[in-house]
Amino acid sequence: MHTFYTNPSIFVFSKIRTNMPNTISGFSKLSKSQKIEWLLNTYFTNKDNARALVKQYWNSDDKLQKLHDEFIENTITNYYLPLGVAPNFLINETTYTIPMAIEESSVIAAASKAAKFWLDRGGFKAEVLSTEKIGQVHFIYKGDFNKLKAFFKHVKPKLISDTASITKSMERRGGGILDIQLRNKSQDLPNYYQLHATFETLDAMGANFINTCLEQFATTFKNEALKFDDFNTEEKDLSVVMSILSNYVPQCIVRAEVSCKIEDLKSKDIPNPEEFAQKFKQAINIAEIEPYRAVTHNKGIMNGIDAVVLATGNDFRAVEAGVHAYAAKDGSYSSLTHCSVTDDIFKFWIEIPLALGTVGGLTSLHPLVKFSLEMLQKPTAKDLMKIVAVAGLAQNFGAVKSLTTTGIQEGHMKMHLMNILNQFEATDDEKTKLVEHFKTNVVTHSAVVEAIKNIRA
Repeated sequence: MHTFYTNPSIFVFSKIRTNMPNTISGFSKLSKSQKIEWLLNTYFTNKDNARALVKQYWNSDDKLQKLHDEFIENTITNYYLPLGVAPNFLINETTYTIPMAIEESSVIAAASKAAKFWLDRGGFKAEVLSTEKIGQVHFIYKGDFNKLKAFFKHVKPKLISDTASITKSMERRGGGILDIQLRNKSQDLPNYYQLHATFETLDAMGANFINTCLEQFATTFKNEALKFDDFNTEEKDLSVVMSILSNYVPQCIVRAEVSCKIEDLKSKDIPNPEEFAQKFKQAINIAEIEPYRAVTHNKGIMNGIDAVVLATGNDFRAVEAGVHAYAAKDGSYSSLTHCSVTDDIFKFWIEIPLALGTVGGLTSLHPLVKFSLEMLQKPTAKDLMKIVAVAGLAQNFGAVKSLTTTGIQEGHMKMHLMNILNQFEATDDEKTKLVEHFKTNVVTHSAVVEAIKNIRA
């Protein structure tokens, strides 16, 4: 089978065999409609339904749709996630309603419930401990390390001066390059060394800024090595492998906490606050020493963190990678949150690395990101770090509170009920009856299926 696409400037030929993957050359050069038609012809039986579905998610505003199309490559449509809000967050005496973009049931409900719980108990306290970000030039050098050290001392001022045009704007606002170090990693990998640089990027996440500086470091480093008299021919020919920022930022740390008298924990579902506090602390202690529990424990924290990071146009994948590396920094994977119960005071806190931005990237392009940041009262990057850390702490408090009292499934499955009902295309009337029914019955998938059958019978 052969597939052809033509227009005045594009000719694409794809030979597809039944025993080979479906491939195409020049796909990125096709128009959006041509890409869709190729997908439909190649993979779909009911092309009309598939085409209608793809177009159903296009925005009716052509300009807005074009903006979304140009965020990434080979765009065919939009993929929706719900954007919800969790109100009543009191953080450092300021009240916030936090935007959360997420598809998982019960996350926003748990965060909102935790926010309301702590609203009358002093709220959340948060502080940024440090904001250093890191980038590295990785290179191979075959020669005398003492010569390399001497060369680095000689070239370091030029590394900084050669980036002056890049850093000028950032320095004007109070940021820029903080330091550059030479690191010897040859014991781990033969002939491997690093230029390890630290940066302050203020309200920008700073990835492009850091990477541009690093690539200039690499160029200067290589060029100056060729002119360094103390190097022999082999030493002058050092090889730069790559220049790239690190998403591990153990010196870009924010801390958030809640605390109150143990007796003040008493509420409708905490009749015995002393027992609750001790059981809650035990649950945190388990997550601190048991990696199997810690992974799920921290995943719950990231439910809250990722949702806010995504809603504010930041890179949740970078945050995830950095946070999980931090959770293993002491040699084994452990809980990101901690708890103490001393002198009749319950304290629960989190310290995590967060490299976030409130300017640049999607923050100035995506309309809903702008909406979310305005809802958060136009935070600085440090403010956003505090808000995101609090969201993670609140999420974890809600989850551990449920686990140690009613159990996780009671609340989660009731939130999941609507998804099950939508799977079976329940009518509004059926939903009303079934929601009422499951107020006093345990929600399981099989129980919901049985209840739907009974109503429809």
